Amino acid sequence: MANAVETPDPKTIAGPLPPDMALACEAAGASKATRDAITLLVLGLLAGAFIAFGAMFMTIVLTGSGDLPWGVARLLAGLVFSLGLILVIVGGAELFTGDSLMIVACASQRISLRALLRAWLLVYAGNVVGAVGTAALIFLAGEHEFAGGGVGKTALVIATAKAVLPLPQLFVLAALCNVLVCLAVWMSFGARSAADKVAVIVPPIAAFVAAGFEHSIANLYLLPYALLIKTAAAPVFWTTIEQDPSVYAALTVSAALYNIAVATIGNLLGGSLMVGAVYWFVYLRRRA
Repeated sequence: MANAVETPDPKTIAGPLPPDMALACEAAGASKATRDAITLLVLGLLAGAFIAFGAMFMTIVLTGSGDLPWGVARLLAGLVFSLGLILVIVGGAELFTGDSLMIVACASQRISLRALLRAWLLVYAGNVVGAVGTAALIFLAGEHEFAGGGVGKTALVIATAKAVLPLPQLFVLAALCNVLVCLAVWMSFGARSAADKVAVIVPPIAAFVAAGFEHSIANLYLLPYALLIKTAAAPVFWTTIEQDPSVYAALTVSAALYNIAVATIGNLLGGSLMVGAVYWFVYLRRRA
């Protein structure tokens, strides 16, 4: 008698399905919470640097893009900024905004609230050091002088626009940003290879950059980098771009701290409540 034809397992065709992705997200959150403080700090530092590299790439691509339609320039900026999260997910690092999904493990009682807050705090601290440190290194490398000072001028324009955002708009832009970031991370749990991860990461990240959403860790690079240019660039830089620092009077340390603080809260609530909590409710609440 002929052998019966076996029905292929859907997982072998399309990768893990959403319920399995929810379990993977829960397990990942539980695992992260058990890591020692030094490991979380170092992985956070790497992620901060990786996101800074993506922001640097975006700044370069936007330099001299004035002849392009606005939407096309924003799309290109988003595509190259995706480098940051690709490095985080494929290279292995801990990003505060993506780790908002650890709320899934907490809601399932796999980790305590204390363990969750500990992990978030350590990762965020590492992100700060990585992003700000990279900003300092890129400034010392003289990147702002490239393209006849065009790269520095672009960085100043980007940062100044962020510094003047009103609180309600900034908060909503940050919440929406981390919805897309966490969706990219969520979909990576269903990826079977590095190429699959890249494929699911790029569209959401390109979308949030093109839309002008606010990412706190990216801003930890963009704002300090622009402040370094404003306060420490050589006089020849200002002569070259035919401007002076007073043009960017709105870009101050207090404005930068305000942006980062509000964006951090918006990112956290957007990712944890609007993505993590929703998927936990759909797929895992009956297991809790």
